[in-house]
Amino acid sequence: MNTTVAQTNHQIRLARRPVGLPTRADWSFTAEPVAPPEAEGVLVKTLALSLDPAMRGWMNEGKSYIAPVAIDEVMRAVGIGVVIASDTAKFAVGDRVSGALGVQEYARFAAKQIARGELVRIDLHLGTLTQWLNVLGMPGMTGYFGLMDVGQPKAGETVVVSGAAGAVGQTVGQLARIKGCRAVGIAGGPAKCEWVVNELGFDACIDYKAGPIKDGLKAHCPKGVDIYFDNVGGEILDAVLTRINRHARIIICGAISQYNNTEAVKGPANYLSLLVNRARMEGIVVFDYAERFPAAIAELAGYLKDGRMKSREDIVAGIDTFPDTLLRLFRGENFGKLVLQVAQA
Repeated sequence: MNTTVAQTNHQIRLARRPVGLPTRADWSFTAEPVAPPEAEGVLVKTLALSLDPAMRGWMNEGKSYIAPVAIDEVMRAVGIGVVIASDTAKFAVGDRVSGALGVQEYARFAAKQIARGELVRIDLHLGTLTQWLNVLGMPGMTGYFGLMDVGQPKAGETVVVSGAAGAVGQTVGQLARIKGCRAVGIAGGPAKCEWVVNELGFDACIDYKAGPIKDGLKAHCPKGVDIYFDNVGGEILDAVLTRINRHARIIICGAISQYNNTEAVKGPANYLSLLVNRARMEGIVVFDYAERFPAAIAELAGYLKDGRMKSREDIVAGIDTFPDTLLRLFRGENFGKLVLQVAQA
């Protein structure tokens, strides 16, 4: 076992449950000594963390697909790290790993967590460190299984995805094109829309900041919408529901426009379009597909290698920047997958 470790672990904990957008007062900044791993456990140094819209939901009390982060608990976050001390043959010092490391500089994993598969080794031959938080990580898995299993795309269909320049959206649109579909993105601002079309190869992108979404859908989806992958909810979801085809599939991945509301979440007003068009709306929770991640990762890694798929990560350095960096998601300021760099690889 390697016992050469740093002395201090800086952490960010949830101090109180936010109302609306999280503020710096909702967090506490703590430090504690770094302890060696338990018997049959490992100690991981955090290299980078994935910042995702779902984190806002994890801060709320109430029933959900995953337990809320407790008050005074280290904020939950999926990350990439390196094993720096190991008391198990399952992981060696130097292994690059992925797991729920939390917003902290070091994370310990006990034997029972390792047995449950909560820490997995990653292969940097398949993709870069940050791609393992993007296309090869939870966002990519969400996009893959949401589109392929829930959406069930058929060649020639029109797929619309909101948040197209974000982590999940970029994977969905590119994968739709690979599967022979027409891909139309929705993003905010000309720079994001140009990147989605010119770099990622979407057929079109609607700038929701430039005018009514309905006009963009009418122009770029003349034959209607067969699959809508929803990351934002609210008015955009309502607009797409007016353009869906018979037997359309709407995948509910997230609703970033609603996460910081101080009032009740706004539901879809045009939901009767589902009835008229014999369509369906279904949610996607990526953890349901965990056993199939390796196959999906292998497929997506192949697309990255042969150039059919690209990825973009928006990297911000410094664990202390977490409270402000997280807000970039809800302001639409991130361009690509938002990653918090904690330490140099």
